Amino acid sequence: MNHRKIKIRWRTVLLQQCVLLLTYLVITLEAVPIDVDKTKVQEEEHVESAKVDNPDTGLYYDAYLRQVIDVLETDQHFREKLQTADIDEIKSGKLSKELDLVSHHVRTKLDELKRQEVARLRMLIKAKIDSFQDSGIDHQALLKQFEHLNHQNPHTFEAKDLDMLIKAATNDLENYDKTHHEEFKKYEMMKEHERREYLKSLDEEKRRQEESKYEEMKKKHGNHPKVNHPGSKDQLKEVWEEADGLDPNDFDPKTFFKLHDVNNDGFLDEQELEALFTKELEKVYDPNNEEDDMVEMEEERLRMREHVMNEVDINKDRLVTLDEFMKATEKREFLEPDSWETLDQQQIFTEEELKEYESHISQQEDELRKKGEELQKQKEELDRQNDHLQAQRQELQQAVQHLEQKKLQQGLPPSGPGGELKFQPPGSQAVGNAQNHPAGDTQSLPPGNIPIKEAAVQSDHVQTHP
Repeated sequence: MNHRKIKIRWRTVLLQQCVLLLTYLVITLEAVPIDVDKTKVQEEEHVESAKVDNPDTGLYYDAYLRQVIDVLETDQHFREKLQTADIDEIKSGKLSKELDLVSHHVRTKLDELKRQEVARLRMLIKAKIDSFQDSGIDHQALLKQFEHLNHQNPHTFEAKDLDMLIKAATNDLENYDKTHHEEFKKYEMMKEHERREYLKSLDEEKRRQEESKYEEMKKKHGNHPKVNHPGSKDQLKEVWEEADGLDPNDFDPKTFFKLHDVNNDGFLDEQELEALFTKELEKVYDPNNEEDDMVEMEEERLRMREHVMNEVDINKDRLVTLDEFMKATEKREFLEPDSWETLDQQQIFTEEELKEYESHISQQEDELRKKGEELQKQKEELDRQNDHLQAQRQELQQAVQHLEQKKLQQGLPPSGPGGELKFQPPGSQAVGNAQNHPAGDTQSLPPGNIPIKEAAVQSDHVQTHP
């Protein structure tokens, strides 16, 4: 089996379980020649396919996922096993066990990738702990929330790691669209909440003006050309004519598929499908218009892509093959589709949902306010303690200065930081020794210590004999 077939087999089998894993493979092959009679466009005999940047999945372990796939692709044994693997073998983890037979060089690279990923996750955990200022959090317990690798073995990449990575990516990518819809719904509710709160702050006249402006912008936004049903013949013919620059009378579904299979891998993936809706979205959204929200535009793009996938993607692997595409063009929905309702014609949330969301926001604000008040109290207490310490320090400094002044007045030398004398006046050490060693004591003195009388005699002797 040649290299091209191996690549296609890799994408066909693994993506049925792993959803978008193999979107990351960069395939540089020759494009399928376009029928000149169909398109009436002069084409070169060999068209080099454009290199497409791998789309970001949005997963927090996206880089790790890409790197593991790239390394596995370099092993011939793993590619050969993949050619005969079916979905059950992938789901059961049987394919993952083939990792034990890959080359030592590949395993070494995978080990290093895993160590780097574990180190990154530990840094994230440490940052989380530091942000909460809670050093008592169990690192291992936190690490368990990362289900795309076996954290109990942080040093080597094993079959279990590949199995966990496949399952985690499958689950996360399947739920990604759902999560995106939920976030968009919250975004819309927040917009409406803030609008209503702003209206409450206005007097009656300004409130009427704002309401009138709001209704006018909604009407202006809704006044747009008809949006074709995504994936319908009319919608694709419009792309064929306006984006591809071809004669609409010569529209051919098979040629259209080959034109928009940008990386020539035999599939239309989600990114290639979403690119087909740009012309429809431009009818509704303009970044220069105040009334058009670009966040809503991306949600609309996602809705269109999901709709086409539900109608065309028969085996639900989130890839459209040429066979699936051609079968879809035979359906009634392709030739006579229903009208497409854009987001401005949809009810994104109900009043009950908005009230529940506002209640949740209010609860969060109360918690933040309480935390703020507690932090303010802690700050005030720390400031009070600091002021008290500063006052004590100042009193101590004043007491030391007062004591030093008294010593100077009495002719005593100033004290050092610990209260010790900075120098000994002449004879003071001997006096101290005389007190410790009274007359008659024959105890010897340390070298350099001379009794007072002997010192006086020596002093006279020095004066009479210069």
